[in-house]
Amino acid sequence: MDFGLVLQTDPPAWRVVELARKAEQLGFSHGWTFDSHVLWQEPFVIYSQMLSATHRMIVGPMVTNPGTRDWTVLASCFATLNDMFGNRTICGIGRGDSAMRVIGHKPCSLGELSQAMDVLKGMVEGQEVSYNHTKQRFPWSHGGKLDILMAAYGPKALKLCGEKTDGFILQLADPDIAKWTISAVRQAAEAAGRNPDDLYICIAAPAYVGADLEHQRNQVRWFGGMVGNHVADLVERYGTQGTNVPRALTDYIAGRQGYDYAEHGRAGATHTDFVPDEIVDRFCLLGPPEAHIERILELRELGADQFAVYLMHDQKDATLSAYGSHIIPTVNTATSS
Repeated sequence: MDFGLVLQTDPPAWRVVELARKAEQLGFSHGWTFDSHVLWQEPFVIYSQMLSATHRMIVGPMVTNPGTRDWTVLASCFATLNDMFGNRTICGIGRGDSAMRVIGHKPCSLGELSQAMDVLKGMVEGQEVSYNHTKQRFPWSHGGKLDILMAAYGPKALKLCGEKTDGFILQLADPDIAKWTISAVRQAAEAAGRNPDDLYICIAAPAYVGADLEHQRNQVRWFGGMVGNHVADLVERYGTQGTNVPRALTDYIAGRQGYDYAEHGRAGATHTDFVPDEIVDRFCLLGPPEAHIERILELRELGADQFAVYLMHDQKDATLSAYGSHIIPTVNTATSS
């Protein structure tokens, strides 16, 4: 099983690069970052240094969106990095939350996302694409490759993911919700005439290794608030009654009062008081190493190919080291036997 590390591009950027370098040494295969260019530093500048500091690590955003950059600019960033470092990039993409809302835009439509993925993958992989009533192709790019994984929660987004992407990103580690979403993506792939087994499934969530559960919960409660942004969109679109969106995903936001993007992804965020401990425990991985191993193996049985650790709390190095020294070797021994 693959393991990824998800970071925010807080200054100093060299700390992000150093954590990526350390993670590769500890057995992590993927280095991801947020992509919200106002709240954090520009990730594509930092990707070049992450790739230079590592040897095999695959690097990319979790997640970018079609609205904050021209699609051809985004494609050029990936294609340039691939040309420099040998096809070691990956693209997590979605409709856009913080990156779009902070600058006064709504998230992109699924139709726009679908078109953007076609342009992005086509150009990076050396194909001619239709864009803005023109034909475009990079004359300098040869032999590029870009896997696109789409982040999704709702039925229509999961359907699009299964129909045309290389894989699926679920940003929470609840086994029941993972089972529902992975099944929906695989069914959509099969209905579209694709092989569901070809889809790469990445589950991403905060992980904190330690004994003080109360402290750990308070450090990662922000995650339930972040997921709540997407769930609020689902509730607005589908409601909470008589839909195929599981209530395990929608019920907890009943007490949600709003969201302060100045605290987006921050430990101790004050706008996440509505998130109960039960949700924190379901969405995140907390406690001793054995608890992490048990949950990751359960997610692997449900079809996960990668578990990506959101490392936004006050014990980054200790948790990273615990994964490298014990959790990753134990999981990989169990899955290979």
